[in-house]
Amino acid sequence: QVQLVESGGGLVQAGGSLRLSCVANGFALQDHYAIGWFRQAPGKERAGVASFIDNTEETFYAAPVRGRFTMSVDEKKNTVYLDMNDLKPEDTGVYYCATVTSYVLHVLLASEYHFWGQGTQVTVAS
Repeated sequence: QVQLVESGGGLVQAGGSLRLSCVANGFALQDHYAIGWFRQAPGKERAGVASFIDNTEETFYAAPVRGRFTMSVDEKKNTVYLDMNDLKPEDTGVYYCATVTSYVLHVLLASEYHFWGQGTQVTVAS
C-alpha cells in the first residue's frame, strides 16, 4: 500500500526557514516517475512547488519559490525533503507530497499525480 507521510510544518516568522519531510512507505521512490511538493492556500487551488524526476534526476521549481526552496531526495531513507528559506506570508498553506508512477508532461500540475500524503500546515507570520 502506497503511503506518504509529511512532517515538519509549523509557524514561522517571515524571513525564517523550515524543513519539510515526506516519508514514502509501501514502495521505493525510485520506482515512481516523479515525486513532488504541492501547497494549497485557503480558498485557492493546489499548486505545484517542486518536483523531482527520478530517471533524469532533474528538479523543477515553481517560479514563486525558485531560489528560496530546495528539494532533495534520500533514496536510502525513502524520504524527500523541502528546505524552505526566506519564507514569506504568501508561502502559507498546507503542503503535500505526491507521486506519480508513469510519465507526465506537466510535473508541477497536481491533477497529474496519483498518490498523496495528508499534508502539513505551514504558516508564515508577517
